[in-house]
Amino acid sequence: MIKGSAAREAGNAPAGPLIDGEPGIGPAARADRAAALDRWLGGLMPDRPEGGVALVAVGGLGRRECAPHSDLDLVLLHAGVPGMDELAAKLWYPIWDARLGLDHSVRTLPEALSVAHDDVKVTLGLLDARHVAGDRELSGQLRAAATEQWRRTALRQLPRLREVTAARWRAHGELAFLLEGDLKEAAGGLRDVGLLRAIALAGIADTRPAAHAAHRRLLDTRDALHLAVGRRVDRLVAQERAAVATLLGLDDGDALLRRVAGDARTVAHALDDAWRAADRLRAGRGRTGRPTRRPVARDVVEHDGELVLARTAIGARPDPSLSLRVAAAAATTGLPIARATCEWLAAYCPPLPTPWPEPARTALVALLGAGPGLVPTWETCDRYGLVDRWFPEWPRMRSRPQHNPVHRFTLDRHLVQAAAEATGYAREVDRPDLLLLGAFLHDVGKGLPGADASRPDRIGVCADHSTVGAPIAAGIATRIGLPPTDVAVIEKLVRLHLLLPDVATRRDLGDPVTIAAVADAVGDTGTLALLHALARADARATGPAAWSEWKGRLIAELVRRVHTALDTGVLPAPPVPDPALVAGALPAVHIDGDRVAVAAADRRGLLAAVAGCLALHRLDVVGADASTVEGRALVEFRVQPRYGTPPDTVALAADLRRAVAGDVSVTQRLRGRALAAGRPGAAPRVVWHRGAATDAVVLELRAADSAGLLYRVASALDAAGAQVRAARISTLGGDVVDAFYLVGAAPSDPERERLEAAVLAAV
Repeated sequence: MIKGSAAREAGNAPAGPLIDGEPGIGPAARADRAAALDRWLGGLMPDRPEGGVALVAVGGLGRRECAPHSDLDLVLLHAGVPGMDELAAKLWYPIWDARLGLDHSVRTLPEALSVAHDDVKVTLGLLDARHVAGDRELSGQLRAAATEQWRRTALRQLPRLREVTAARWRAHGELAFLLEGDLKEAAGGLRDVGLLRAIALAGIADTRPAAHAAHRRLLDTRDALHLAVGRRVDRLVAQERAAVATLLGLDDGDALLRRVAGDARTVAHALDDAWRAADRLRAGRGRTGRPTRRPVARDVVEHDGELVLARTAIGARPDPSLSLRVAAAAATTGLPIARATCEWLAAYCPPLPTPWPEPARTALVALLGAGPGLVPTWETCDRYGLVDRWFPEWPRMRSRPQHNPVHRFTLDRHLVQAAAEATGYAREVDRPDLLLLGAFLHDVGKGLPGADASRPDRIGVCADHSTVGAPIAAGIATRIGLPPTDVAVIEKLVRLHLLLPDVATRRDLGDPVTIAAVADAVGDTGTLALLHALARADARATGPAAWSEWKGRLIAELVRRVHTALDTGVLPAPPVPDPALVAGALPAVHIDGDRVAVAAADRRGLLAAVAGCLALHRLDVVGADASTVEGRALVEFRVQPRYGTPPDTVALAADLRRAVAGDVSVTQRLRGRALAAGRPGAAPRVVWHRGAATDAVVLELRAADSAGLLYRVASALDAAGAQVRAARISTLGGDVVDAFYLVGAAPSDPERERLEAAVLAAV
């Protein structure tokens, strides 16, 4: 029973039609909802004994895939009879009155086919057309004619459909790798299942059982999402994951994400196969004779645009390295592996021995070094279970979500993407093979016990997933067959892969202690070059928020200084203060791109005053240095616009001069703005680092990011009597790690507690 306007008149109108009984999840519940809607819509359709008019459902109702809060897609089809406007009003208004979303049209059969001919999206909709009420014969004519038209024109329309699909993917991303993906529109989602169905209906490709199962599970997930939210929604956002997982009987939100990722990958892979089938069919129609076979590698042949096995490779005892060699050939040539070949390799290729034979090791390096061809080839091999045979550790990492918003990919895809990105730096290092393997294995420890904690006690131990993963990576490198010296390099790359970015953004690069500690941890210039390349590949594989020009400059400066220390044994001299700030009238303000430098009479609170003024002008500080030269204080900041728009430099310079001169009005204005911009964060924490600087102790603050945070903390430290000579600001998503160099020896326990309390109160 559908409840509509009468319920609203009673003051308790539903958000949409309600079906008697508890709404459920699964095919039976979706079919029941479709049947209830059919009955309700049929009751709205007046009897017309003469025929010539039909109400046709397309979309979800046409497929009987109604989610609890689905919209309706309806076509009022007629054979040229008059009075259609009045009839449409009698149909549409009750639907709107019931607060249902409605996509509607009124067309004759020729009009509907004409629109479908010009708009491929309309074509796909008509392929799902289903009779609801009225003239059943007319509905059947529409379905039959639309299907026949599609079968005749599919090969011509598919390229246009592929362009539309690619644009949708660019807008919505890949469902398998998103923390908050759109179940319908993202690549691998429900919209792509409709494409698979259309391509199969045209007789171009079939739909495999795995894709059917993935489709059902995605529909179940959408059902649960509608029930959890109480309205129509297709994006699975973080705050709804736990409720949706519970409704689906899954352990937690991560289990839900992994299931959705696996289903999306299945759908995306099936669609890739379907596109290739269409390409082969289109190419075959313009070709005379049989397709040619072209050898591309040992035991691998190109046949009709795909890679297949040479006849000599198929025997009673296949080479264990065969699957890796096929994958390497596919990635380097950019050609897909034929589905039958993947199935044969999965069924008959024996496991690799330990250690791997040299051809397998060579093929793995070639595969990882293929650049753009690596990702699609790896996805194909993963779908057929080949990767699990190469790396038994892989199932633990497959589709594992990374909840830090900086990461755009799941763990497994991030590792593969990092290897692909590393190829761009292969010519900068002496051992590109170790760079590729290090990039592929650098996060192998994530998800294991202890890997989520942080141990910032000394340089060289940057995060526990690095230390947990290092022996695992060493074990994999040994199994692959690397010699002990190379295994040691892989272990060090994984253990230290966060060293350069962490030190560059959190430590004073002009302090000899910083350079000496990094040089001691790295050990040699070859490893330093590998770590530099790995840091850049890792950041690019992580996402745009993980890299910036300023971060790149800081890491490059650190590498240059450490290289000098390792090469000559002499620590580089600290940077010389800007001569323009050391001499001249005070106060002096220099603004040059992302650099803001101020010289003023030495006084307490100068760092906080400048930081607050920068926050007032919506500038985020990424690094700060303070020093005293001949009685004048010098502070230099590296900044970036918070919202992407550079500030008015004239106004900024004027405010800076007034602020450093102690103008009370500016101080009050910037304090009010900065404090108002702050927002409470989750569980801020203070960590102390002794021995990390020449003449200071480092106080490290970990907290949620907010505008004016540096100003508030610097003010608190100043009020507590601490002298800050440098600060390093590191932002990762919504969190910051701010390091403050406090001049003097390590404070006593009571003094440390007092400073911690002041900082945490400011946060």
